Amino acid sequence: MSFIDEINPVNALIVGASQGIGLGFVKKLLQDDRIAKVYATSRQPELASDLIALAAEHSERLICLAMDITDESQIVEAVQKIRAQVDKLHLVVNCVGLLHEDTLQPEKSLRQINSENLLRYFQINSVGAVLLAKHLLPLFRHGERSVFATISAKLGSIGDNQLGGWYGYRASKAALNMLMRTAAIEYKRSCPKALIVTLHPGTTDTRLSRPFQVNVPAEQLFSVERTATQLLAVIEQLQEGDSGQFFSWNGSRLPW
Repeated sequence: MSFIDEINPVNALIVGASQGIGLGFVKKLLQDDRIAKVYATSRQPELASDLIALAAEHSERLICLAMDITDESQIVEAVQKIRAQVDKLHLVVNCVGLLHEDTLQPEKSLRQINSENLLRYFQINSVGAVLLAKHLLPLFRHGERSVFATISAKLGSIGDNQLGGWYGYRASKAALNMLMRTAAIEYKRSCPKALIVTLHPGTTDTRLSRPFQVNVPAEQLFSVERTATQLLAVIEQLQEGDSGQFFSWNGSRLPW
């Protein structure tokens, strides 16, 4: 039985919900009668047209919040707004991630390493997630089963790295995995019913992956809806001993 079936009402938070996998999660959760509240964050909610449309349709259940996870004060403010309405969360999925933007592109060789770009990767892919873990902890300090999942990437697996390249992305996702595993150990002491996991979504047809889809076989390129469905299935099947682990979209464990 899913942990969601054991809880009523269920409160969820999707971080980075304006597009891609985050938006896919919001849509799936709104279709689920077990979910009472869905909090959805984006850097600029006023520009998130799909979220705005969903909020108009589900005004009682979907609450949109501004949050840039590179700004700790914005995380604090958003969490305060959530705590003003509910005293616990049962499902949090952090979908924020950076692979490319403007002049920042994955490095193919050491010649392309740039310290500013490396720091940008770490700021978004690694530091933001552990700041969320820091400030969300009070909302997980309750006696009901709950899950805090962060979207990682198989490219962040050190053991699986056979091709090299993509230094900043790989390293920032590896750092994310370590930070969340470490947070999982602390959470086990302070809120033992909460599980923290990192998830590899597979290659999903989003803006993040679009420039790199050329060599991806059609059957390995997932729609956003399929990815959200697959990851929710993994989340719902998590067991008590799974906290601090790194899972692929099919439920298998990935090497660190």
